[in-house]
Amino acid sequence: MSTFALLPSPGAAQATAYSVPRAGAPIDLFLDGNEGAVPSVGLFDGLRAHGPDLLRRYPHAAHLEAAFAERLGVDARRVLVTAGGDESIDRACRAVLAPGRRLVLPEPTFEMIARYARLAGGAIDSVPWPGGRWPVEAVLAALTPETAMVAIVTPNNPTGGVATAEDVRRVAAAAPQALILVDLAYVEFADADTQALAAVALSLPNALIVRTVSKAWGLAGLRIGYCAGHETLVGWLRACGGPYPVAGPSLALAEAALTQGEAEVAGFISAIHAERDALAAGLAELGARSEPSQANFVLARVRDSVWLRDAFAGFGIGIRAFPGKPMLEDAVRVTCPGSPAQFARVDHALRTALAPEAMLFDLDGVLADVSTSYREAIVQTCAHFGVAVTGADIAAVKAAGNANNDWVVTQRLLAARGVEAAFEAVKARFEALYQGTAEAPGLWTNETLRVNRAQLAAWAAARPLAIVTGRPRADLDRFLDHFDLRGFFATTVCMEEAPLKPDPAPVRLALSRLGVTRAWMLGDTPDDQRAARAAGVLPLGVLAPGETDPAPLTRAGAARVFSQPDEWEALWP
Repeated sequence: MSTFALLPSPGAAQATAYSVPRAGAPIDLFLDGNEGAVPSVGLFDGLRAHGPDLLRRYPHAAHLEAAFAERLGVDARRVLVTAGGDESIDRACRAVLAPGRRLVLPEPTFEMIARYARLAGGAIDSVPWPGGRWPVEAVLAALTPETAMVAIVTPNNPTGGVATAEDVRRVAAAAPQALILVDLAYVEFADADTQALAAVALSLPNALIVRTVSKAWGLAGLRIGYCAGHETLVGWLRACGGPYPVAGPSLALAEAALTQGEAEVAGFISAIHAERDALAAGLAELGARSEPSQANFVLARVRDSVWLRDAFAGFGIGIRAFPGKPMLEDAVRVTCPGSPAQFARVDHALRTALAPEAMLFDLDGVLADVSTSYREAIVQTCAHFGVAVTGADIAAVKAAGNANNDWVVTQRLLAARGVEAAFEAVKARFEALYQGTAEAPGLWTNETLRVNRAQLAAWAAARPLAIVTGRPRADLDRFLDHFDLRGFFATTVCMEEAPLKPDPAPVRLALSRLGVTRAWMLGDTPDDQRAARAAGVLPLGVLAPGETDPAPLTRAGAARVFSQPDEWEALWP
C-alpha cells in the first residue's frame, strides 16, 4: 500500500471541519441555526417561466446585484453576490489577510470569521465581548500597524449585541490600512439605529458590509449573500473567488422573493420582536439570565447548557449549546420561530425543563427489576410452546415499540418463530407462571426494587410522584403493598384505566390527576419515551437491568438515558 505523503497548507493543517455538537433525540423544530420564516411556496411558481436555460447556462448575478444595490442606494459595481454571507467573509479574508497580517476580532462571534482568517494565513487578536456594549476601546487598543482587518458583527451571533455607527467610524478612522468588515446578517431584526449603520459603513472607504437572505427572508437553502463597499475593494473580492458562485435557480428565487415577499418579511420581523421579549422575560422568571438581543434569537446563561439543549431535544426542539467554547460554556442560543404555535412549544419546553412540577415513572424495568419475573415469564411461556427466547430477543421486541403488554409480546415472539398460539392460551400460561399456582410460587415473588425506599421517600417529600404502567391494577397494587410504597405516589395509572403506551393517554391522565402541566417521566422502553413526548412530558430513559444500548431510547425521543434510575435527580432544578 502506498504511503500518503501530501502535506496540507499551514492554514488547513490547523483547521477542522465545521461541526455543531447536537443532542441525540430526533428534532422536528429546528431552532439552532437561526433560520428565518418558512418562505411562500408561491416562490417556485416563476421558475418554470425561466425555461431550461436557467439550468443549462452559467448563471449571472447582475440583475440581483442591481436589486440589492438599489436597496442600498449605491452603484451596482459596489455589490457582489456570493454563496451566502459566508463566502463574502471568506473572500474578504483572502483579499486582505496573509502571513504577517492580523485580524482584530471581538469574541465570541460568528465562528467562520476566525476559520477563514486562519485559512488565509492571518493571525487573530481576540478581544473579549461576552455581552454588553461593543468593546470599542479594547478594539482600538488592539490595533497595530499589522492590523489588516477588524470584524464587527452587529447584531452579534451568538449574543445578539450590537455596535454603533460611531464605533464603526472610530475604528475605520483609527485603522485606515485595515478592512473594516461589518457583518449585518441579522440587521433586519435590529432597531433603527443599528439598521442605519449600513449607510454609515458604505460611506467609509475601508468598510465592507455583508448581508444575507438566509435570516429574515427565510432563504438559507438558496445560499445567497452579498457584500457592498468601495468599488475597488469589491473588485478585490470578485477576483478572490469563482465567477459563478450561486446557482441560477437560487438567483431567480431570490429575485422573486425581493419583489413578492416584503409584507411577509415585515410581519415575521414583528413576530420575532414580540417573541424575543417574551422569551427573555420567561428566562428571567425562571432564574436564567439572557443577553439583550437585537437578532432573531436570545442567548441565555443557565446552570447546565448542554442539559437544557438535550431537554429541548426531548420535546423535538433543536437549540444551540456551545460546549468547550470560551465565554459560552454556560450559554444556549434559542432562535425565535416567529409562529405562535411553535413559540408555545418553546415556552412549554423551557418551563418544563427549568421548573418541572412532578415526576412520573414507568414501573417495570425502572422502579422494579422484573428480569426474573415478567421477563422470565415470557421466556418460560415461550418454552412451553416449544420456542427458546433470550433476554436480547425480548429487548428487541420492546425496542420495536407497541410492546407494553407482555402477553402480546410473548405471542409476537412465538409468531416470529412460526408458532401460532392463541392469545388466551398464551395469557393463561403466562399468568400461571407469574401469579403462581398451588404447586409453585409465582415469579412475581422474584421482583426487587431498583430504588431504595429512603430515596423514594426523599423524592416524594420534594415533589409529587406518579406511576404510569401497563400492569393490571391487581399486579400494581400487590407490588406497592409488598414493598410498602403506597404513601410515596400521589397517583398511579394502570392497564385498565387508559390505552397502553405509546398512546399518551395514560401520561395525560396522570398529569390531570396530579393537577400539573409540567413533568418529567422516566421509562425503560421506546413506548415510554414516545408516550411522554406526545403528552408534553420530558422523556427520560433508563436502561433496564441487563441492557446496555441506549440508542433505541434516544431514537424514540429520550432527552437523556441513564444507567441507574436515580441518576435523573442530579438534573432536577
